[in-house]
Amino acid sequence: MTSGRRSVEEHEQHVAALLDPLRKKGPLRVPLAHALHRTLAEDIESPLDLPPFRNSQMDGYAVRAGDLASTPTDLPVQGVLAAGDTAAALEPGHALKIMTGAPVPDGADAVVPVEDTHATAPDPDGAGTVTVERSVTPGTYVREAGTDVRKGDLLLPAGTVLAARHIAALAAVGLTSIPVHARPRVAIISTGSELVTAGSELGPGQIFNSNGPALAASASANGADVVTIDHCHDDPEEFVTMLEHAVGVADVVFTSGGVSKGDFEVVKDTLAPRGGQFVSVAMQPGGPQGTAVIDDVPILTFPGNPVSALVSFEVFARPALRAAAGYPPVVCENLPLTEDLTSIPGRRQFLRGRLDENGVTPFRGHGSHLVAGLAAADVLLDIPADTTSLEAGDLVKVRIL
Repeated sequence: MTSGRRSVEEHEQHVAALLDPLRKKGPLRVPLAHALHRTLAEDIESPLDLPPFRNSQMDGYAVRAGDLASTPTDLPVQGVLAAGDTAAALEPGHALKIMTGAPVPDGADAVVPVEDTHATAPDPDGAGTVTVERSVTPGTYVREAGTDVRKGDLLLPAGTVLAARHIAALAAVGLTSIPVHARPRVAIISTGSELVTAGSELGPGQIFNSNGPALAASASANGADVVTIDHCHDDPEEFVTMLEHAVGVADVVFTSGGVSKGDFEVVKDTLAPRGGQFVSVAMQPGGPQGTAVIDDVPILTFPGNPVSALVSFEVFARPALRAAAGYPPVVCENLPLTEDLTSIPGRRQFLRGRLDENGVTPFRGHGSHLVAGLAAADVLLDIPADTTSLEAGDLVKVRIL
Protein backbone atom coordinates (compact mmCIF):
# COMPACT_ATOMS: atom_id res chain seq x y z
CA MET A 1 0.00 0.00 0.00
CA THR A 2 1.05 3.62 -0.36
CA SER A 3 0.20 6.63 1.72
CA GLY A 4 0.19 10.37 1.17
CA ARG A 5 2.09 13.08 2.95
CA ARG A 6 3.59 13.09 6.45
CA SER A 7 5.38 15.53 8.66
CA VAL A 8 8.88 14.66 9.81
CA GLU A 9 7.55 14.13 13.33
CA GLU A 10 4.90 11.68 12.11
CA HIS A 11 7.42 9.65 10.13
CA GLU A 12 9.86 9.69 13.05
CA GLN A 13 7.17 8.18 15.27
CA HIS A 14 6.26 5.60 12.63
CA VAL A 15 9.89 4.50 12.19
CA ALA A 16 10.56 4.50 15.94
CA ALA A 17 7.64 2.13 16.50
CA LEU A 18 8.83 -0.07 13.64
CA LEU A 19 12.34 -0.33 15.07
CA ASP A 20 11.37 -0.55 18.74
CA PRO A 21 11.89 -4.36 18.87
CA LEU A 22 15.60 -3.76 18.23
CA ARG A 23 15.85 -1.95 21.57
CA LYS A 24 14.19 -4.81 23.45
CA LYS A 25 16.78 -7.46 22.64
CA GLY A 26 18.44 -8.71 25.82
CA PRO A 27 22.11 -8.29 26.75
CA LEU A 28 24.73 -10.89 25.93
CA ARG A 29 28.24 -11.71 27.13
CA VAL A 30 31.15 -11.24 24.76
CA PRO A 31 34.86 -11.98 25.14
CA LEU A 32 36.86 -8.94 26.16
CA ALA A 33 38.78 -9.17 22.87
CA HIS A 34 35.49 -8.47 21.01
CA ALA A 35 34.16 -5.76 23.31
CA LEU A 36 35.63 -2.61 21.72
CA HIS A 37 32.93 -0.01 20.89
CA ARG A 38 30.22 -2.11 22.51
CA THR A 39 28.11 -0.78 25.39
CA LEU A 40 28.09 -2.20 28.89
CA ALA A 41 24.67 -3.54 29.82
CA GLU A 42 25.43 -3.70 33.56
CA ASP A 43 27.62 -1.96 36.15
CA ILE A 44 31.00 -3.66 36.49
CA GLU A 45 32.40 -3.96 40.02
CA SER A 46 36.05 -4.73 40.51
CA PRO A 47 36.58 -8.36 41.58
CA LEU A 48 39.87 -7.47 43.28
CA ASP A 49 42.02 -4.68 44.66
CA LEU A 50 44.09 -2.87 42.07
CA PRO A 51 47.03 -2.92 42.54
CA PRO A 52 46.52 -6.31 44.22
CA PHE A 53 49.64 -5.86 46.41
CA ARG A 54 52.07 -3.16 47.55
CA ASN A 55 54.60 -2.56 44.79
CA SER A 56 57.41 -0.25 43.86
CA GLN A 57 56.76 2.83 41.75
CA MET A 58 60.47 3.17 40.87
CA ASP A 59 63.63 1.26 40.19
CA GLY A 60 65.65 1.73 43.36
CA TYR A 61 66.02 0.33 46.89
CA ALA A 62 63.34 -0.75 49.35
CA VAL A 63 64.21 0.56 52.80
CA ARG A 64 62.88 1.35 56.25
CA ALA A 65 62.52 5.13 56.30
CA GLY A 66 63.64 5.13 59.95
CA ASP A 67 67.05 3.73 58.93
CA LEU A 68 67.75 6.97 57.04
CA ALA A 69 67.63 9.42 59.93
CA SER A 70 70.79 11.01 58.60
CA THR A 71 72.19 10.92 55.08
CA PRO A 72 74.27 9.86 53.34
CA THR A 73 73.82 6.41 54.89
CA ASP A 74 75.48 3.13 53.94
CA LEU A 75 73.22 0.06 54.04
CA PRO A 76 74.05 -3.56 53.24
CA VAL A 77 72.03 -4.82 50.25
CA GLN A 78 69.96 -7.89 51.08
CA GLY A 79 69.36 -8.95 47.45
CA VAL A 80 67.50 -8.04 44.24
CA LEU A 81 63.74 -8.14 43.72
CA ALA A 82 62.35 -8.05 40.17
CA ALA A 83 58.72 -7.67 39.05
CA GLY A 84 57.02 -11.02 39.59
CA ASP A 85 59.41 -12.09 42.38
CA THR A 86 58.71 -12.50 46.07
CA ALA A 87 61.14 -11.89 48.90
CA ALA A 88 61.55 -12.43 52.62
CA ALA A 89 60.94 -9.52 54.97
CA LEU A 90 63.49 -6.73 54.87
CA GLU A 91 65.88 -6.95 57.76
CA PRO A 92 66.36 -3.84 59.91
CA GLY A 93 69.30 -1.70 58.79
CA HIS A 94 69.32 -3.24 55.30
CA ALA A 95 68.19 -2.29 51.81
CA LEU A 96 66.81 -4.45 49.03
CA LYS A 97 67.34 -3.56 45.38
CA ILE A 98 63.91 -3.44 43.74
CA MET A 99 62.53 -2.97 40.23
CA THR A 100 59.40 -1.07 39.19
CA GLY A 101 56.30 -3.17 39.84
CA ALA A 102 58.00 -5.63 42.18
CA PRO A 103 56.21 -6.32 45.51
CA VAL A 104 57.52 -4.23 48.39
CA PRO A 105 58.63 -6.73 51.07
CA ASP A 106 57.33 -6.77 54.61
CA GLY A 107 59.43 -4.51 56.81
CA ALA A 108 60.05 -1.95 54.02
CA ASP A 109 57.95 1.21 54.00
CA ALA A 110 59.63 3.32 51.29
CA VAL A 111 61.62 3.13 48.06
CA VAL A 112 64.66 5.29 47.29
CA PRO A 113 65.07 5.93 43.54
CA VAL A 114 68.25 4.49 42.11
CA GLU A 115 69.43 7.94 41.05
CA ASP A 116 69.58 8.98 44.73
CA THR A 117 71.94 6.13 45.59
CA HIS A 118 75.41 4.87 44.87
CA ALA A 119 76.04 1.10 44.98
CA THR A 120 79.45 -0.22 46.06
CA ALA A 121 80.79 -3.43 44.52
CA PRO A 122 77.54 -5.40 44.21
CA ASP A 123 77.90 -9.11 43.45
CA PRO A 124 75.72 -10.89 40.84
CA ASP A 125 73.01 -11.49 43.45
CA GLY A 126 72.86 -7.80 44.28
CA ALA A 127 74.64 -8.16 47.61
CA GLY A 128 77.02 -5.38 48.56
CA THR A 129 76.55 -1.93 49.99
CA VAL A 130 74.45 0.99 48.83
CA THR A 131 74.98 4.60 49.83
CA VAL A 132 71.65 6.42 50.16
CA GLU A 133 72.11 10.11 49.43
CA ARG A 134 68.80 11.44 50.82
CA SER A 135 66.20 10.53 53.41
CA VAL A 136 62.62 9.52 52.60
CA THR A 137 59.34 9.39 54.49
CA PRO A 138 57.17 6.28 54.87
CA GLY A 139 55.14 5.62 51.70
CA THR A 140 57.59 7.29 49.31
CA TYR A 141 57.32 5.62 45.87
CA VAL A 142 55.23 2.76 47.28
CA ARG A 143 51.95 1.91 45.53
CA GLU A 144 49.61 0.57 48.18
CA ALA A 145 47.15 -2.21 47.37
CA GLY A 146 43.77 -0.87 46.25
CA THR A 147 44.92 2.70 45.63
CA ASP A 148 43.55 2.47 42.06
CA VAL A 149 40.32 0.63 42.86
CA ARG A 150 39.08 -1.51 45.76
CA LYS A 151 37.41 -4.90 45.46
CA GLY A 152 33.67 -4.32 45.11
CA ASP A 153 34.02 -0.70 43.98
CA LEU A 154 32.37 0.45 40.73
CA LEU A 155 34.89 0.02 37.94
CA LEU A 156 32.72 1.04 34.95
CA PRO A 157 29.02 2.02 34.92
CA ALA A 158 26.38 0.53 32.66
CA GLY A 159 26.08 2.54 29.46
CA THR A 160 29.83 2.97 28.98
CA VAL A 161 30.75 2.71 25.30
CA LEU A 162 33.97 0.77 25.55
CA ALA A 163 37.16 2.39 24.28
CA ALA A 164 40.73 1.09 24.60
CA ARG A 165 41.15 2.68 28.04
CA HIS A 166 38.11 0.79 29.33
CA ILE A 167 39.41 -2.49 27.92
CA ALA A 168 42.65 -1.86 29.83
CA ALA A 169 40.79 -1.49 33.13
CA LEU A 170 38.68 -4.59 32.55
CA ALA A 171 41.71 -6.66 31.62
CA ALA A 172 43.69 -5.35 34.61
CA VAL A 173 41.14 -6.82 37.04
CA GLY A 174 41.18 -10.16 35.22
CA LEU A 175 37.82 -10.14 33.43
CA THR A 176 37.60 -12.29 30.31
CA SER A 177 33.99 -11.59 29.24
CA ILE A 178 31.47 -8.85 29.96
CA PRO A 179 27.71 -8.17 29.52
CA VAL A 180 26.95 -5.81 26.64
CA HIS A 181 23.97 -4.61 24.66
CA ALA A 182 23.22 -6.61 21.53
CA ARG A 183 24.20 -4.79 18.35
CA PRO A 184 21.48 -4.61 15.67
CA ARG A 185 22.33 -6.59 12.53
CA VAL A 186 21.92 -4.37 9.48
CA ALA A 187 21.69 -5.25 5.78
CA ILE A 188 22.24 -2.60 3.09
CA ILE A 189 20.85 -2.73 -0.46
CA SER A 190 21.59 0.18 -2.79
CA THR A 191 19.65 0.19 -6.05
CA GLY A 192 20.18 1.73 -9.46
CA SER A 193 21.41 0.39 -12.80
CA GLU A 194 23.56 3.50 -13.15
CA LEU A 195 25.70 2.54 -10.14
CA VAL A 196 29.05 0.80 -10.39
CA THR A 197 31.44 -0.25 -7.66
CA ALA A 198 34.52 1.89 -7.02
CA GLY A 199 37.49 0.39 -8.82
CA SER A 200 35.46 -0.34 -11.96
CA GLU A 201 35.54 1.72 -15.14
CA LEU A 202 32.74 4.27 -15.46
CA GLY A 203 30.69 3.85 -18.59
CA PRO A 204 28.43 6.48 -20.16
CA GLY A 205 25.76 7.63 -17.71
CA GLN A 206 27.26 5.69 -14.80
CA ILE A 207 28.31 6.89 -11.33
CA PHE A 208 30.12 5.23 -8.47
CA ASN A 209 28.00 3.74 -5.70
CA SER A 210 28.51 5.85 -2.58
CA ASN A 211 25.26 5.04 -0.77
CA GLY A 212 26.16 1.45 0.07
CA PRO A 213 29.50 2.27 1.73
CA ALA A 214 28.10 5.42 3.37
CA LEU A 215 25.05 3.74 4.91
CA ALA A 216 27.16 0.80 6.05
CA ALA A 217 29.67 3.15 7.69
CA SER A 218 26.86 5.16 9.30
CA ALA A 219 25.24 2.03 10.71
CA SER A 220 28.53 0.69 12.04
CA ALA A 221 29.45 4.03 13.63
CA ASN A 222 26.15 4.04 15.49
CA GLY A 223 26.36 0.63 17.10
CA ALA A 224 25.22 -1.81 14.41
CA ASP A 225 26.86 -4.86 12.88
CA VAL A 226 26.61 -4.64 9.09
CA VAL A 227 26.04 -8.19 7.90
CA THR A 228 25.68 -7.64 4.18
CA ILE A 229 26.08 -4.85 1.60
CA ASP A 230 24.50 -5.44 -1.82
CA HIS A 231 23.92 -3.45 -4.98
CA CYS A 232 20.87 -4.19 -7.10
CA HIS A 233 20.15 -3.10 -10.67
CA ASP A 234 16.66 -1.86 -11.49
CA ASP A 235 15.49 -5.44 -11.77
CA PRO A 236 12.59 -6.62 -9.55
CA GLU A 237 13.66 -10.26 -9.57
CA GLU A 238 17.21 -9.36 -8.56
CA PHE A 239 15.89 -7.10 -5.81
CA VAL A 240 13.57 -9.80 -4.45
CA THR A 241 16.47 -12.26 -4.33
CA MET A 242 18.68 -9.79 -2.43
CA LEU A 243 15.84 -8.83 -0.11
CA GLU A 244 15.10 -12.45 0.77
CA HIS A 245 18.73 -12.94 1.71
CA ALA A 246 18.82 -9.66 3.69
CA VAL A 247 15.79 -10.42 5.85
CA GLY A 248 17.22 -13.86 6.55
CA VAL A 249 20.40 -12.50 8.14
CA ALA A 250 19.52 -9.03 9.48
CA ASP A 251 17.37 -7.37 12.15
CA VAL A 252 16.72 -4.35 9.90
CA VAL A 253 17.27 -3.59 6.21
CA PHE A 254 18.13 -0.19 4.72
CA THR A 255 17.68 0.43 1.00
CA SER A 256 18.52 3.47 -1.11
CA GLY A 257 16.93 4.50 -4.38
CA GLY A 258 13.84 3.26 -6.18
CA VAL A 259 11.25 5.05 -4.02
CA SER A 260 10.24 8.11 -6.04
CA LYS A 261 7.75 8.57 -8.92
CA GLY A 262 9.77 7.48 -11.92
CA ASP A 263 9.31 4.51 -14.24
CA PHE A 264 11.95 2.24 -12.68
CA GLU A 265 11.27 2.47 -8.94
CA VAL A 266 12.25 -1.12 -8.13
CA VAL A 267 11.97 -0.81 -4.33
CA LYS A 268 8.56 0.86 -4.37
CA ASP A 269 7.20 -1.41 -7.12
CA THR A 270 8.31 -4.51 -5.21
CA LEU A 271 7.35 -3.58 -1.65
CA ALA A 272 4.11 -1.65 -2.17
CA PRO A 273 2.16 -4.79 -3.17
CA ARG A 274 3.63 -6.49 -0.08
CA GLY A 275 2.20 -3.94 2.33
CA GLY A 276 4.92 -1.31 2.10
CA GLN A 277 4.09 2.31 2.87
CA PHE A 278 5.55 5.00 0.62
CA VAL A 279 5.01 8.61 1.58
CA SER A 280 6.17 12.11 0.86
CA VAL A 281 7.67 13.53 4.05
CA ALA A 282 7.61 17.32 4.38
CA MET A 283 11.39 17.67 4.52
CA GLN A 284 14.28 18.60 2.29
CA PRO A 285 16.37 16.73 1.39
CA GLY A 286 14.87 13.26 1.77
CA GLY A 287 11.19 13.75 0.93
CA PRO A 288 10.42 10.30 -0.59
CA GLN A 289 10.41 7.72 2.21
CA GLY A 290 9.11 4.20 2.61
CA THR A 291 8.81 1.38 5.12
CA ALA A 292 7.86 -2.26 5.00
CA VAL A 293 8.01 -5.40 7.10
CA ILE A 294 9.02 -8.68 5.47
CA ASP A 295 9.21 -11.85 7.60
CA ASP A 296 9.02 -9.68 10.73
CA VAL A 297 12.10 -7.70 9.63
CA PRO A 298 11.58 -3.91 9.28
CA ILE A 299 12.79 -2.26 6.09
CA LEU A 300 13.53 1.46 5.75
CA THR A 301 13.71 2.69 2.17
CA PHE A 302 15.62 5.93 1.58
CA PRO A 303 15.93 8.12 -1.53
CA GLY A 304 18.81 7.47 -3.90
CA ASN A 305 20.52 10.85 -3.96
CA PRO A 306 23.57 10.55 -1.66
CA VAL A 307 22.78 13.52 0.58
CA SER A 308 19.11 12.51 0.81
CA ALA A 309 20.06 8.97 1.80
CA LEU A 310 22.45 10.09 4.53
CA VAL A 311 20.16 12.79 5.90
CA SER A 312 17.34 10.22 5.98
CA PHE A 313 19.57 7.88 7.98
CA GLU A 314 20.52 10.68 10.39
CA VAL A 315 16.92 11.72 11.02
CA PHE A 316 15.09 8.39 11.07
CA ALA A 317 17.49 5.48 11.60
CA ARG A 318 20.37 6.79 13.68
CA PRO A 319 18.42 7.44 16.91
CA ALA A 320 16.91 3.93 16.91
CA LEU A 321 20.20 2.18 16.20
CA ARG A 322 21.95 4.07 18.99
CA ALA A 323 19.18 3.28 21.47
CA ALA A 324 19.31 -0.41 20.56
CA ALA A 325 23.08 -0.56 20.96
CA GLY A 326 23.00 1.34 24.26
CA TYR A 327 24.78 4.36 22.77
CA PRO A 328 24.01 7.87 24.10
CA PRO A 329 21.37 9.85 22.17
CA VAL A 330 22.19 11.98 19.15
CA VAL A 331 23.50 15.36 20.31
CA CYS A 332 21.45 18.41 19.35
CA GLU A 333 22.29 21.98 20.37
CA ASN A 334 20.86 25.45 19.87
CA LEU A 335 23.59 27.64 18.41
CA PRO A 336 23.71 31.13 16.85
CA LEU A 337 23.81 31.57 13.09
CA THR A 338 26.79 33.46 11.69
CA GLU A 339 24.81 34.73 8.70
CA ASP A 340 21.25 35.15 7.43
CA LEU A 341 19.44 32.29 5.73
CA THR A 342 16.13 31.64 3.99
CA SER A 343 14.13 28.41 3.99
CA ILE A 344 11.38 26.90 1.83
CA PRO A 345 8.00 27.22 3.55
CA GLY A 346 6.12 24.03 4.35
CA ARG A 347 9.17 21.78 4.47
CA ARG A 348 11.48 21.10 7.36
CA GLN A 349 14.97 21.81 6.09
CA PHE A 350 18.10 19.92 7.08
CA LEU A 351 20.89 22.18 5.86
CA ARG A 352 24.54 21.31 5.91
CA GLY A 353 26.74 23.55 8.01
CA ARG A 354 29.94 23.91 9.95
CA LEU A 355 30.74 24.94 13.51
CA ASP A 356 33.30 27.51 14.58
CA GLU A 357 33.88 29.70 17.63
CA ASN A 358 31.19 32.15 16.44
CA GLY A 359 28.40 29.63 15.94
CA VAL A 360 27.20 27.70 12.90
CA THR A 361 27.52 28.68 9.24
CA PRO A 362 25.16 27.14 6.65
CA PHE A 363 26.67 25.98 3.37
CA ARG A 364 25.62 27.52 0.09
CA GLY A 365 24.11 25.04 -2.34
CA HIS A 366 21.57 22.55 -1.03
CA GLY A 367 21.41 20.05 -3.88
CA SER A 368 20.89 16.48 -2.71
CA HIS A 369 23.68 15.30 -5.01
CA LEU A 370 26.38 17.48 -3.38
CA VAL A 371 28.09 14.71 -1.45
CA ALA A 372 31.45 16.50 -1.28
CA GLY A 373 29.69 19.42 0.41
CA LEU A 374 28.22 17.02 2.95
CA ALA A 375 31.72 15.69 3.65
CA ALA A 376 32.81 19.20 4.62
CA ALA A 377 29.91 19.62 7.07
CA ASP A 378 29.97 18.67 10.74
CA VAL A 379 26.33 19.56 11.58
CA LEU A 380 22.86 19.61 10.09
CA LEU A 381 20.85 22.77 10.70
CA ASP A 382 17.29 21.75 11.59
CA ILE A 383 14.98 24.49 10.27
CA PRO A 384 11.25 24.14 11.16
CA ALA A 385 8.74 23.83 8.31
CA ASP A 386 7.03 27.13 9.26
CA THR A 387 10.28 29.14 9.29
CA THR A 388 11.09 31.04 6.10
CA SER A 389 14.03 33.16 7.24
CA LEU A 390 16.49 33.57 10.08
CA GLU A 391 18.99 36.34 10.78
CA ALA A 392 22.59 36.19 11.90
CA GLY A 393 22.63 35.73 15.67
CA ASP A 394 19.35 33.82 15.78
CA LEU A 395 19.54 30.47 17.54
CA VAL A 396 19.07 27.41 15.37
CA LYS A 397 18.83 23.74 16.32
CA VAL A 398 21.74 21.71 14.99
CA ARG A 399 22.38 17.96 14.91
CA ILE A 400 26.01 17.06 15.48
CA LEU A 401 27.17 14.66 12.75
